[in-house]
Amino acid sequence: MKKIHVGFLLSYDYEKLKLSIPPVYKAADKIFIAEDSNKLTWSGNEFVVDNSFYEWLKEFDVDNKIEFYRDNFYIPELTAIENDTRERHLLSLKMGIGNWLIQIDSDEYFIDFESFVSNLRKYDHYLDEPEKNKIQFACFWLIIYKYTKEGTLFVDKPMKSVFATNYPNYKCARRTNERTIYFDNLVLHESIARTEEQLVCKLKNWGHNNEVNEDFLKKWVTVNETNYNQFEDFYYINPKRWRKLDYLPTRRFEDIKKYINVKSNLQVSREYLLLKNFGQWFKFFCRKKALEFNFITGFFH
Repeated sequence: MKKIHVGFLLSYDYEKLKLSIPPVYKAADKIFIAEDSNKLTWSGNEFVVDNSFYEWLKEFDVDNKIEFYRDNFYIPELTAIENDTRERHLLSLKMGIGNWLIQIDSDEYFIDFESFVSNLRKYDHYLDEPEKNKIQFACFWLIIYKYTKEGTLFVDKPMKSVFATNYPNYKCARRTNERTIYFDNLVLHESIARTEEQLVCKLKNWGHNNEVNEDFLKKWVTVNETNYNQFEDFYYINPKRWRKLDYLPTRRFEDIKKYINVKSNLQVSREYLLLKNFGQWFKFFCRKKALEFNFITGFFH
């Protein structure tokens, strides 16, 4: 118990796991890969996995840390996002309550996973009675919007995202709605940075397939490194969530990491982190006191 267990979901974009697994491999105690038994997406569409991927995984797993978890993750009566949430819940149960349950998508690449684990270990006491002390942990995405011929367009500010919990009572995807503790760890998120064909496939099969705004794809196709400053509001659901884009004259991950270190708008400040974590503590402290008050007043009535 109290192990670092990392879960991945294998689907139509399985090739990206070759980029997302290596950064976490060394610091993980065990890695679980969830794969639908019938190779169906959350929308019920079939996908195919080339045997070369399994061969790569076998060669890469020198420490024998990786375990497949195969099950039926597509339920026709559920929406795509409900199937998404259900699969993550089942995967975390397989990973084992009492361990740190970390879920990373195939298109998310930790810049310093060892630092994230070090931060997480400070809260190991939350694993003693997880059901009584539910908590979740968030990092910050650096969202890659699109690769151009010579470089990379990305959202100009880090965006928070939950990655770990001690108790998987997920409400939507990997969010539990419990108290969140924020770390300043950064994660490159390719999100919608694909070829147009790959992006169309994702839009049909991911958990947000019925939420995408109708103008999103047209704008995505139009925007490039010469005109991105002429546009704003880029998010695929609520456009204003991604107001502005920025540009880096490289497509190499190693170069992108170097640019991150010198761009102040891509850093998460200590003050911002303290404010977010205090706000979460205060919110759930007040909620706890309100529940205690309602219990007491209800008892006497």
